Amino acid sequence: MAQLMDGAGKLSWVLLKSVMRFTFMFFNNCVAIPSYCLYLLLLQPLRIWDSSAFWHIEGVMFKWLLAMVSSWGWIAGYTVTEWGDDVRDISEEEAMVIVNHQSTGDVCTLMMCLQDKGTVVRKMMWLMDHVFKYTNFGLVSLIHGDFFIRQGKAHRDKQLVYLKEHLEKYYHNRDRKWIVLFPEGGFLRKRRETSQLFAKKNSLPHLTHVTLPRLGATHVILKTLSAQQENGSVGSDSGTRNQTVNKSKGLQWVIDVTIAYPKARPMDIQTWIFGYRPPTVTHVHYRMYPIKEVPIEAEALTDWLYQRFVEKEELLAHFYNTGSFPPPDGQKEAASRQMTLDPVWLCMVQSFAFASGYMWYNVLQYLYCCLF
Repeated sequence: MAQLMDGAGKLSWVLLKSVMRFTFMFFNNCVAIPSYCLYLLLLQPLRIWDSSAFWHIEGVMFKWLLAMVSSWGWIAGYTVTEWGDDVRDISEEEAMVIVNHQSTGDVCTLMMCLQDKGTVVRKMMWLMDHVFKYTNFGLVSLIHGDFFIRQGKAHRDKQLVYLKEHLEKYYHNRDRKWIVLFPEGGFLRKRRETSQLFAKKNSLPHLTHVTLPRLGATHVILKTLSAQQENGSVGSDSGTRNQTVNKSKGLQWVIDVTIAYPKARPMDIQTWIFGYRPPTVTHVHYRMYPIKEVPIEAEALTDWLYQRFVEKEELLAHFYNTGSFPPPDGQKEAASRQMTLDPVWLCMVQSFAFASGYMWYNVLQYLYCCLF
């Protein structure tokens, strides 16, 4: 009986905490997202007069919004430990970031672990499934200039054309530096079986912890955003033109990011919202490749990309067996870094969001009374 009462008490606390967290996040969204939109609406004259200043301000507010999402996991004890290369050294250089995709929590994890990487968060562009367009954060991503890609063979060719046009129109114009995509094209649990059947049919590696990546978006990004490379590969004419206008060197790096969850149990967005899972450390491994080492021709790029995901498979297998990633070549142990967020800064960002929401509520209420 005592055990039953103890279990009921713990369950009640989890439910109460979940309700409190959901309530806070609901109001957090209600004040932060409309405030972001209204500030940018107010600043439209600046966009015409000095677009670079406008997008700088937008990027700062965008980073604050992502910091709010990060804080939801942070206060629940969901933290990140980083392994491999230190990407902070190239935070001001242009890079394409390829990430394995296990669940909706992958995006939240990236939002958190990139917060301390200089200007990366405010100058990054995301490639996401079109379904995210209809979430609470969809409007923000549309304004920021992220690209929503529709999956499926029926849409594939058109989507790649739209992606190329989107990059040419927005990437350099808004001073973007990093572009993030999930080459697998879907969650691991949904694509694993199909990927393994495809691999068996085409004598490709059998993968369990990742799936075979799709080439399309990666190929378009490299061709559109890369400058002339030492290996003879070239970007598109329009991409070179944009790079000249903006004094951009084009993509300089490909960053291979591997996300690993303890016991191979991915963290989803529901966990971040309700916080019902005990404090958890997510592990993120980085590996950097100079762009001159990355082929652009389709066949060679396919082989190169497949090899990266074979390496991800090996990294994840090692992590799930030992609890750590393998050390780099020539080293006995792999060094890890605890990613930290400043709680004072997070409180300041949240306070600004709620203060802005209160201000805009009063402004809109006053305008409504004046008009009606």
